Amino acid sequence: MMKKYLALKIDVDTLKGTQVGVPALMALLKRYQAGATFLFSLGPDHTGRAIKRVFRKGFLGKVKRTSVISHYGFPTLLYGTLLPGPDIGMRCGDILRNARDSGFEVGIHTWDHVKWQDGVEHETAAWTRHEMTLAQDRFTEIFKAPARTHGAAGWQMSRHALRLTQDMGFDYCSDGRATLPHATPHFPVFNAEIIDCPQLPTTLPTLDELIGLDTCTEANVHERLLAITQAAPVSINASRAPMAAHIFTLHAELEGMRLLPTFEKLLQGWREQGYELVATETIYRNLDRAHLPYFTAERGTVPGRSGTLLMQGKPFLPRLVELKHAA
Repeated sequence: MMKKYLALKIDVDTLKGTQVGVPALMALLKRYQAGATFLFSLGPDHTGRAIKRVFRKGFLGKVKRTSVISHYGFPTLLYGTLLPGPDIGMRCGDILRNARDSGFEVGIHTWDHVKWQDGVEHETAAWTRHEMTLAQDRFTEIFKAPARTHGAAGWQMSRHALRLTQDMGFDYCSDGRATLPHATPHFPVFNAEIIDCPQLPTTLPTLDELIGLDTCTEANVHERLLAITQAAPVSINASRAPMAAHIFTLHAELEGMRLLPTFEKLLQGWREQGYELVATETIYRNLDRAHLPYFTAERGTVPGRSGTLLMQGKPFLPRLVELKHAA
């Protein structure tokens, strides 16, 4: 019988999300004996600087639909503008280590969330290396070991950032998105350049992408997501028993705070659907790396989210895996 995994990837964007959302999520996950991967923002919280996104198509609509102020709190929306941006890693090291010591996988989300999300697509190789090195150095300072995984802020990556995922020695990353039914772990290919670091893309819509669209509300959004996961996910290349997997991204600032009761309904529903709730590391450890497919790394859009994101694109030389194995 094929195992069904649902990996929980938790992006932690802000100081408040770290201080309030992370402990709340840890307590809830422990009650359900669920694994998860916490990806931390490790430098300054400059959330207030995201105000410049007001000119991005679709951003104001998302703000209105998802009640940004009620989720993040007014002080957080001033960090980096009228209030100095607090250093999350410096202030919250004990919380971060507690996540690891409680058995959860930990990794890098970013150094400066807003700076990365708004800048990396068009920045230089030197800028990108500087930002990723700051994050890795801080992670190593806190945990006394380098991070083994990375999940980009806002699913924003570039050629330089993808190259660094292999250069910095990550086992795997979860930096992008993919749409069903072809979503699968893969090696990304950027302009015919193969990146030797597997990507495990997010396969499901996030709650904030669903709320406010097509009569979906905070009260029924869990039903919409459970309807999607009712069907078995796509099977993937596994080194052991056959398996199928979804990856769901949640946020400490949303599911760890105002949407915590909704997230608990999802945990209950996924258990009833027969999923084993795990960290993304569990998916990676079960992969048959030698037979992973290759897909182009592209930029695309997803419903309910403004701007473009890193997306799993088209198959790249479909027989490349077989040829590699034969050699």
